Amino acid sequence: MAERLMLLDTPTLYYRAYYGIPESVTAPDGMPVNAVRGTLDFISHLVTTYRPDRLIATFDADWRPAFRVALLPSYKAHRVADPAEAAALDPNVEQIPDTLGPQVPALEAVLDAFGLARGWAEEFEADDAIAAYAAAHSGPVDVVTGDRDMFQLVSDARAVRVLNIARGVSKLEVLDDAALQGKYGVNGAGYADFATLRGDASDGLPGVAGIGEKTAATLIAEYGSLTGLLAALDNPDSPLKPAVRKKLDVARDYLAVAPQVVRVRADAPVIEVDSALPATPAHPEELEQLATRYGLSSPIKRLTKALAA
Repeated sequence: MAERLMLLDTPTLYYRAYYGIPESVTAPDGMPVNAVRGTLDFISHLVTTYRPDRLIATFDADWRPAFRVALLPSYKAHRVADPAEAAALDPNVEQIPDTLGPQVPALEAVLDAFGLARGWAEEFEADDAIAAYAAAHSGPVDVVTGDRDMFQLVSDARAVRVLNIARGVSKLEVLDDAALQGKYGVNGAGYADFATLRGDASDGLPGVAGIGEKTAATLIAEYGSLTGLLAALDNPDSPLKPAVRKKLDVARDYLAVAPQVVRVRADAPVIEVDSALPATPAHPEELEQLATRYGLSSPIKRLTKALAA
């Protein structure tokens, strides 16, 4: 049987943990460890429930890559200019609060002590690393994320599904092509084009003014892709409604670059990792020291039990 790979959008997990668990959860020295504790418990739940054979915790090497900003300067620009506005738009925003920053290296150290793979691609986002690791794996893939951009990876043909944690890890949605079709009117293959038309305020993607989710889904279904839709726009004899034609025509400059921003890069240069899920911690003594230093004995015990099951 083909091995199942689980890919974690780790920034989404630790942001959700950080904002969901009080900062009063601290290490013996007073350092908040709410994000670390929550993330470890999330992983325990995911491993116990879905039993992957392999797992990679992916991280951002660059949360706002230069190549995307060069194409679309508005990409995540508000997150740099106004962190409060960014957090209001998206609870998973990458602006790192002062008490979260020090927790990320602590989390990385615990994952390393367990022997859980950490992966990334230099100068790319975690989304791109996930796409690359998924493309390289020959078996089924579960992508754990709260980011809608990742829905474009869903593929029944390749057995790639998204475990969407937008409503919480314990209330996650399992999204395959049928679920996406029912939710948005497009499958995984059509999602990136649909998202380009619709836009996404949390990422600074304006979309096409006047075209919402319903119209975007209808257009992708009718013309097959954004490429097909733009061909219809250039054909005066196509059956595009005049109002829609006008909206698309005004947005030509945006539509010329946005697809390259929205689409994740399955060719991202990811580091090589050993993704095999360990049955026992790789470095038990180091793990014990970390448990003591950060006051993480309980979540470390839970994850150790989950891996051994």
